[in-house]
Amino acid sequence: MKLGKAGSGSRRRERERTGAAKKYKVAEDQAPYECIGTALSQRWLRPVPLPREWFGTCLPDPLPENYLFNGDCERFIDHAKSCGKRFDLIFSSPPYNLGKSYGGYADDRDLDEYLTWQAKIISKCVERLTPTGSICWQVGNYVSNGHVVPLDLEMAPIFKKLGLKLRNRVVWHFGHGLHCSRRFSGRYEVVLWYSKSENYKFNLDAVRVPSKYPNKKHFKGPRKGELSGNPLGKNPSDAWIEAPDIGDFWDIPNVKHNHVEKTAHPCQFPIGLVQRFLLALTDPGDAVFDPFLGVGSAAACAAHFGRHYFGCELAEDHFKTARHRTELAASRLLPFRDPNIPIYQPPKQRAVAIAK
Repeated sequence: MKLGKAGSGSRRRERERTGAAKKYKVAEDQAPYECIGTALSQRWLRPVPLPREWFGTCLPDPLPENYLFNGDCERFIDHAKSCGKRFDLIFSSPPYNLGKSYGGYADDRDLDEYLTWQAKIISKCVERLTPTGSICWQVGNYVSNGHVVPLDLEMAPIFKKLGLKLRNRVVWHFGHGLHCSRRFSGRYEVVLWYSKSENYKFNLDAVRVPSKYPNKKHFKGPRKGELSGNPLGKNPSDAWIEAPDIGDFWDIPNVKHNHVEKTAHPCQFPIGLVQRFLLALTDPGDAVFDPFLGVGSAAACAAHFGRHYFGCELAEDHFKTARHRTELAASRLLPFRDPNIPIYQPPKQRAVAIAK
């Protein structure tokens, strides 16, 4: 009977939904950490649809309050200039020229050609920054025939020539990656944070971390008995590495197979990497732009925290993923790992942690 089949289907879907919940519960028991959003599979999530005119392959004039463009970033930036659009924060992770498959882009250029191309895009981006704005360029190493070229060192002269001020060179450490056989395995990348002027935004209280001795007090002088540190915590360091016993260093896991944010993108960076920069360098309602959008980590972070978002992505499949993730984030439904949660350390009695 049709009614019976419908009922069977409903029960089957309910069993699948329950099974998904159990699956994630087991995973959380094995490696507990907190997620902002939900731990259930994204296929069960139904975000509030965002306006269609916020996504597309055309360049509307004027630009809407949010817009993700499925096309070339140089075209978009030139159009933003013609519309008079400026951004408070530009955060991006460009291709590293390692031959990765991004779709519609050749990621295997000659290094000099690659740097010339990057200089052109960076120059266009800087022109669209507000006077109090910042640009964060997240890069790793270019490797050719075993020869390692740190891209941050190659790109620093580009930013300097444009008159930007380097505020921090943040070292992002992660625990997993390819294992090298003829050199030490790379386990860090760099975020270059530049401001356009001396008058730049920096909301320190929004990103403070717990102090090592939160209740420490002055033991003499006119402030005897008062707290010696800021009650909100202290300023994070510029080296985000694993030190769970201290608590002021950050080890933000990169997005690998079992990461809650994992998509089909080959070089996806975690939302947590954007989060602290976004909270520190922008205010609610500010505009955030990512010229190399990928699957939308920067846009999703901006949507979640009440900022306006703009971005460009050539590959249609990645663009669709970015749109879906941004819609989930705008509804506060996108699962992502909170960078303030310490890295899980398995108990010593577990076989995986025992070395004999």
